[in-house]
Amino acid sequence: MIAQFTQPFNSLGARVAHLFHRPAPAHPPLGPLHASRPMPIAHPDLPVPAFVAACPVAQKYRALLGPLDWSHFPERSADRPWPGSSPAPRAPFVAAYLVKLHEHKPSMPALRAYLLDHPALVWLLGFPLKADPAAPHGFDLAASVPSHRQFNRVLRELSNDALQFLLTSTITAIVAALPKDEQAHFGQVVAGDTKAILAWVKENNPKQFIKEGRLDKTRQPKGDPDCKLGIKKRRNTSPEDDIDTAPPTPTTEAKPASKLQVGVDILWGYASGVAVTKVGDWGEVVLAERTRPFNQSDISYFTPLMEATERRLGKRPKYGAWDTAYDAFYVYEYFHDAGGFAAVPRNQGKRGAERRFSADGLPLCAAGLAMPMKFAYQHRSDLVEHQRGKHVCPLLFPKPTGASCPTADAHFTKGGCTTTIATSVGARIRHQLDRESESYKLVFNQRTATEQINALAKEVGIERPKLRNQRSITNQNTLMYVLLNLRCLQRIQERMSSQAAEEEQPPKRVMVLAA
Repeated sequence: MIAQFTQPFNSLGARVAHLFHRPAPAHPPLGPLHASRPMPIAHPDLPVPAFVAACPVAQKYRALLGPLDWSHFPERSADRPWPGSSPAPRAPFVAAYLVKLHEHKPSMPALRAYLLDHPALVWLLGFPLKADPAAPHGFDLAASVPSHRQFNRVLRELSNDALQFLLTSTITAIVAALPKDEQAHFGQVVAGDTKAILAWVKENNPKQFIKEGRLDKTRQPKGDPDCKLGIKKRRNTSPEDDIDTAPPTPTTEAKPASKLQVGVDILWGYASGVAVTKVGDWGEVVLAERTRPFNQSDISYFTPLMEATERRLGKRPKYGAWDTAYDAFYVYEYFHDAGGFAAVPRNQGKRGAERRFSADGLPLCAAGLAMPMKFAYQHRSDLVEHQRGKHVCPLLFPKPTGASCPTADAHFTKGGCTTTIATSVGARIRHQLDRESESYKLVFNQRTATEQINALAKEVGIERPKLRNQRSITNQNTLMYVLLNLRCLQRIQERMSSQAAEEEQPPKRVMVLAA
């Protein structure tokens, strides 16, 4: 019965199609291969359509984003245990996020609107295109650009390892673009620092009335389930002098006399730690970065940052420039083992004056006597488990000598003076480092690299992200540093091209007049 109506309906459909037939566009249709086409920006020699070649915006981002190793970008695996369509490639999304940051677009709807205004850029970024022969460029632009909700979801679910791969790619490209003499010294001096990031919550708004109080660390803001409350200290302290590794968190409202400003000195949020190196006078390069909740101590960033830096450089940096918060024995030990030193200001802390040591590394008491180690033990209540030694009065250990204390110290009658210090060589370097030497000052001045990177990251919008979870903020921060490295790479390439052009020019002829 159904077969009897098949032919009439087919004939009617053909007549309707003929009535509404529209002429084909001047260019050929996209065809089915465009759904799985290679990412054009990953292939600099790939021929592009005329409308893409004529678009200055598309060519700008082809030059900026092209050096990244898109061909080996770690996409999601298509071998999934559940049925469904193949996952959409993530590289076009990541490229679009870099466009968003470079164009200072505040939100995903603003990013989508920008892409809709530049169809050539959509084609170049490699989004799967929905063919439409009647469209101006052969594809349905609105249907090909993801929705702003999908942009947000992908940023939240994206693996940060894939973005770290791109950060590594920028460093590889920068090293390859440098002159041979600069390549040999690249990453020899590393500077590190952290930067506070405000969460997008009402608790950070001092004008917003909150009946329950905004400074209770046990009351998580509804606007961000991952941010933490912490204090941005005006003066950093050394972890060697602080028992607690995390900054204290108040539980009551700040008093006017304390002059603590909500959102400035005390805030809900995160912190971004970076390891940076200077490249001549071309600029600064981010070697490693890490984003954590704001209640984490500054020193907790050191080991992860240096591990990532060492992997990317293939060697251990010889010199480091860090602030007082990194005045810890293992920071000095790290660079000492590499054949250099760490330029870190000494924080006197609660213990006062610096310690002195004998020629064989034993601490000296107030009388100038070398204090022998009575016993050693493993200290596990710090970020880095290490061995510490208990040193005692040499007049009473291992056997009493019968001599009296030269300074008549009050502790002598109670068992003598004692001191505890890490057995690491870094514990002695921390006190013995000559912070007035020219070499120390030369290395410590490299800390301006972190200040410059933090200033550039602030311009891109790192301080106040309009995001409400840690994964999205972490991924966006990594992309910000990828972008800053790409900008530095462009400056290096432009400088190298300019120098090469000057060398190719023939020398100017100078006319000399006879006397």
